[in-house]
Amino acid sequence: MRLPKAGTIEIAPSILSADFARLADEIAVVASAGVKMVHLDVMDGHFVPNITIGPPVIAKLRKHSDLVFDSHLMISEPGKYAERFAEAGADHITFHIEAADEPRELIETLHELGCTAGICLNPETPVEAIEAVGPLCDMVLVMTVHPGFGAQKFLPEAAKKVIAVREIVGPDVRVEVDGGIDAETAPIVVAYGADTLVAGNAIFAKTDRIAAINAIRQGCR
Repeated sequence: MRLPKAGTIEIAPSILSADFARLADEIAVVASAGVKMVHLDVMDGHFVPNITIGPPVIAKLRKHSDLVFDSHLMISEPGKYAERFAEAGADHITFHIEAADEPRELIETLHELGCTAGICLNPETPVEAIEAVGPLCDMVLVMTVHPGFGAQKFLPEAAKKVIAVREIVGPDVRVEVDGGIDAETAPIVVAYGADTLVAGNAIFAKTDRIAAINAIRQGCR
């Protein structure tokens, strides 16, 4: 599975907010709403103060879904683990500029592994940090909350960085936003130039996941 080409608005439900006892079923439900990708939040308890999933869980989920696995590595030393995530079934791998000593080399490695590559910047990180490598990526992720936990409040100032990121990468690289995205904030970041919307609590905290996805889509029209 390949990351959709830039130019379409895509919603990437984040399973961080899903029922971990029935992840395969949760992914199947959002797939029925027509999404093309799911966002997998990988946390190591070191780079961020939380621990979530790793390659073994991704490998199990891969057997139950053909959606694009948009894997967001919120971990230290992402290059050390990139191959394991690719082998587990991650289609796209995003790592943090704050955690990578040689981001250009890691982007090249991810492409060699057959994955699309992304780079992420935290709310306090200036856009200039990704200026040299952003255009080499298939997607750039702008955090609009501080990474580590779901259901945080959207940070408007961080979201404005999407404008500068889009100017750096041009129209052919996806720009993703993660943190506090719902039917109200989605149109804000889309207006700034984002085309990939990670939504966790706004979808999985709702009884009707499909209706929640459609509400975000409707907000962006």
